[in-house]
Amino acid sequence: MKSYKTGEAPVFIKIEDYKDILDILELIKDRLSEAKRTLADINEIKNDEDAELEMWGSTLNEIEKKVESIDRTLFEPESTY
Repeated sequence: MKSYKTGEAPVFIKIEDYKDILDILELIKDRLSEAKRTLADINEIKNDEDAELEMWGSTLNEIEKKVESIDRTLFEPESTY
């Protein structure tokens, strides 16, 4: 027989309440799993967006360099030979 410390006693609950508690715990576990999947999906979307933004930044830098090159070409004095 199990001995209990002072102030501790076994907890007795109705079978119906126990089954309700088990159902609630299962529901909580399901919701946690769903939340983890949702968070993983959000993380994947964020990573995709970050990659897209990085690509846009690179494209803008390339365009900027080309515009600067055109600007230099148009406004530099021609060299005479």
